Amino acid sequence: MRGIPLCMESSPPQAQSSEGQQWWSTRAGFLTTRPGTCPSETYDPRIKDDQRLPDEVVSFIKYHPMMYKAVYPVTGKPLFTRINVDYRLTRIAVDRVVAEDGQYAVMFVGTDVGTVLKVMSITQENWVTEEVVLEELQVFQTPSPIVNMAISSKQQQLYVGSRDGLAQVSLHRCSLYGQVCAECCLARDPYCAWDGIECSRYIQASKRRARRQDIKHGDPSSQCWDLEETAGGDRAEEKLIFGVEHNSTFLECISKSQQAQVRWFLQRPGSEHREEVKPDERVIGTDLGLLIRAVHRRDGGLYYCTAQEHTFTRTLLRVTLRVIDHAHAEPRDPATEARQRYKDYLRLTGGPALGVDRYCETLWLRDRRQRQKTKWKHAQELKKIRNRRHHAQSGATLT
Repeated sequence: MRGIPLCMESSPPQAQSSEGQQWWSTRAGFLTTRPGTCPSETYDPRIKDDQRLPDEVVSFIKYHPMMYKAVYPVTGKPLFTRINVDYRLTRIAVDRVVAEDGQYAVMFVGTDVGTVLKVMSITQENWVTEEVVLEELQVFQTPSPIVNMAISSKQQQLYVGSRDGLAQVSLHRCSLYGQVCAECCLARDPYCAWDGIECSRYIQASKRRARRQDIKHGDPSSQCWDLEETAGGDRAEEKLIFGVEHNSTFLECISKSQQAQVRWFLQRPGSEHREEVKPDERVIGTDLGLLIRAVHRRDGGLYYCTAQEHTFTRTLLRVTLRVIDHAHAEPRDPATEARQRYKDYLRLTGGPALGVDRYCETLWLRDRRQRQKTKWKHAQELKKIRNRRHHAQSGATLT
């Protein structure tokens, strides 16, 4: 098993007055001149660059090679963990954000595949820490390790650097959290709050106004008044999808919240009862939706895509699936069938199926143009041969 921990640690180094003497804990010069820290106003505004560091600072690690005791995470466990992932953490930048119910440390963690994780560790009343993943951003299109990150609190921007270039990312994208109070509250992003109309940037002010935010618990029941309307699915998007019997069909549904558990329910025609869709070899649940590998007649009906967080459940999408008899569908050639199976695989793995379609269309168009160009060249060659013959015959007649 492969895992990645992210910890917050604190431990004083050891010191020894002379060789053979007992080691003891020391903090002399440790808090103000930590080894490996670049000069800044945080430590000493008089020191502008590394060349002006005192000798005792430069040689600090030489005389303090060991820690006084074993280094453990301050919270007793890692703040953030990832298990069985295909990337490594490379850089971290932390922003202190003031919210309605306190101050939070939002961590932006870079990886070696060009992504940035926006995570947070929340300590509850019983000192139990909760890991919250707010966003996972694909900053660079090509997998390029992130080598540097810097936060500008004034500009509210995160600057991300790699070998391929520099990117600028906003610290908050509140509009992604939906258009209802519950979704904004459940996102638990300290940068954002519900202002009565939309999920927007939270700005601390003396007047509370209509700002709704609950970062610690993410409980919309204490913040929002339209819960019954939101949970009932009155604002949920509705779709109509046709599926051919014995063929595959994909029902797309993506939750805006990283913490939500998505569940599917099916209401069959003529019934008022909803039964939960249980994944198996034929019906596969993914992060992007529900893949039905072979549609049966009994699969037709009204599908409800729901998101559950804590004790709150809301309907994200309603999809009506109508199954068409296989005998009424037009037959498809093996090449088309193979393309469809490959698109199903991409949907299952979260790949860019739409991008593949455009890519294939580009290849087919290029191949068609190439054939037309070759055909045109062949026609031109035949025309030249006919012209030569005509001129040759005309010359013979004149002589």
